[in-house]
Amino acid sequence: MDRDLKLISELGLNLKIAVNTHCHADHITSTGLMKTRLAGLKSAISKLSGATADILLSEGDRITFGNHYLSVRETPGHTDGCVTLVTQDERMAFTGDALLIRGCGRTDFQQGCSERLYTSVHQKIFTLPDQCLVYPAHDYLGQTVSTVGEERTLNPRLTKSLDEYVTIMNNLNLPKPSKIDVSVPANLVCGLHHV
Repeated sequence: MDRDLKLISELGLNLKIAVNTHCHADHITSTGLMKTRLAGLKSAISKLSGATADILLSEGDRITFGNHYLSVRETPGHTDGCVTLVTQDERMAFTGDALLIRGCGRTDFQQGCSERLYTSVHQKIFTLPDQCLVYPAHDYLGQTVSTVGEERTLNPRLTKSLDEYVTIMNNLNLPKPSKIDVSVPANLVCGLHHV
């Protein structure tokens, strides 16, 4: 959070809304703490997440800033409340954990559903223009950006048929996130016990 607040200050920005793409299981959001440090800041998250925030987002909502906006696309499957945020010109998409670079969010806990994630990505993200830049919430190899065209043709999971994809996702055998029992309850209240 301190890194983000420093950058906001250095760039002379006035952060109005801190958007969570989903209720995380592997780390705790800092939007609640940021609200204590930035006057007027509001937190936002999908209404389907079950979490508390100042703004509860739904399909088609717009988050405006200046003359621009991000449109909200519900992309459940990793969690019920996952959203992808798309710029009005469809040049950029912020996909959270729904679509990662050459991967996707896991579907084996926290309302995960392989079929829903596959459908979400194919209907709400892969329908964007090929050159649309994809910015996931994180990447395990340090990459920061891909494109819809790259992921539609090169993603080793999501280029498969639905049945093949479900088989892959059902056999990942990943360990449960070590902090899930702390992270999920904290994220349901924006990272604070008292919001």
